[in-house]
Amino acid sequence: MSISTTSRQTRANSRQNAKSARTGKRANGAAGPGTDSNGAPARPSPGAKPRPNTKPGLFTVFAQKTAQLAGRPVTFMLAALTIVVWGVTGPLFGYSDTWQLVINTGTTIVTFLMVFLIQNSQNRDALAFQIKLDELIIAMQGAENRMAGAEDLCDADLEALHDAYRKRAAEALDTLEKRRAGR
Repeated sequence: MSISTTSRQTRANSRQNAKSARTGKRANGAAGPGTDSNGAPARPSPGAKPRPNTKPGLFTVFAQKTAQLAGRPVTFMLAALTIVVWGVTGPLFGYSDTWQLVINTGTTIVTFLMVFLIQNSQNRDALAFQIKLDELIIAMQGAENRMAGAEDLCDADLEALHDAYRKRAAEALDTLEKRRAGR
């Protein structure tokens, strides 16, 4: 094969790869990375590490930043200062209904919005924590892997499971105390 033929094939492959990258399909008809042969998102294999999404949603970023700011001492001090300023201005406004309505409305709006933002952050944190615990349970020898999905059980099953583990913990404590007493 001559150099010019190889060069032409390389250029043709480069053009095909560039076209495939734009359309998301490979030359052999398979879909692009991250999709199955039908173009649907591929499911990760059980042992595969998930690819982190490098760009969280706008609401997620906003909720996380707001929750972080809301939990800082400076934020608490600003809120307390707002209440003090409001209280000091009471005599200036004759403790009128409008003066009272301003603080009631302001605090109600802030509280209402913060509930949703903080709940979003709590849900994300709880889910991430649960995933980490599941990974530890699955990776640990001797652990019951069925516990990794315990958060999906109904309330009655969770209570029964909790009681069973409470009994096991008490038995383990009794055994440990008997061993210590036997020394």
